[in-house]
Amino acid sequence: MPDLISQALALPGLGWILFAAFLAGLVRGFAGFGTALIFLPITSQVVDPVWSIAILIVMDIVGPAPAIPRALKDGHPRDLARLVMGMALMLPIGLSALFVIDPSVFKLAVSLISLAMLAALVSGWRYHGDVTRKTVWATGGAAGLLGGAAGIPGPPVILLYMASPHGPRVIRANTTAFLFFFDILMLGAFAVTGKLFGLPMALGLIAMLPNIAGNLIGGWIFNPDHERLYRRVAYAIIAGSALSGLYAVVG
Repeated sequence: MPDLISQALALPGLGWILFAAFLAGLVRGFAGFGTALIFLPITSQVVDPVWSIAILIVMDIVGPAPAIPRALKDGHPRDLARLVMGMALMLPIGLSALFVIDPSVFKLAVSLISLAMLAALVSGWRYHGDVTRKTVWATGGAAGLLGGAAGIPGPPVILLYMASPHGPRVIRANTTAFLFFFDILMLGAFAVTGKLFGLPMALGLIAMLPNIAGNLIGGWIFNPDHERLYRRVAYAIIAGSALSGLYAVVG
């Protein structure tokens, strides 16, 4: 491991990975979302798609862990189970696409997905159908496909819950727990396929430090009275990250 850490510290572009890790943590700390939307468009300009997602899931596994017991208590367990099982069924298909995808296509995809999610959040778009059991299963499946192929499982779940009859506490709890279980399944899949160990894990462990620092600072500066301001800042940072990834492909 010391040799891997030395190689990771010598990696060209490491500064951008650490910057993206801190920025993603900062936004997560004061807005509660946006880690993958910020981290992947930047990091995929430095390393290949599989590495960028491996770094993300290693980096992001520790931060939410202390909140999971509370999330499981506050959430809606049946909805959560449907989301996770739907995701688990479709995740292998998404991963199959990820492992063969062209890096330029991946960069374009994560940037466009981030911008589409941002547009939905800013415009206030809502899903207007009924939130049935089948809808929740389908949403979990869509998240598995999207998360496996592009490392961004959150948009389908977030957009569904915008129309959910559940209260804010349940929605936040279920989203937090769902993303944590996604990371667990991704870690297992990457480990089994041999995509996790080595330099990607070392980079993830290094990126964990600025990410945790960003989370702590973001949580420290958060003031509920200025929630709209924080969301606008988060939207601006997501837009900047996505546009930088888009420019790297088409610029």
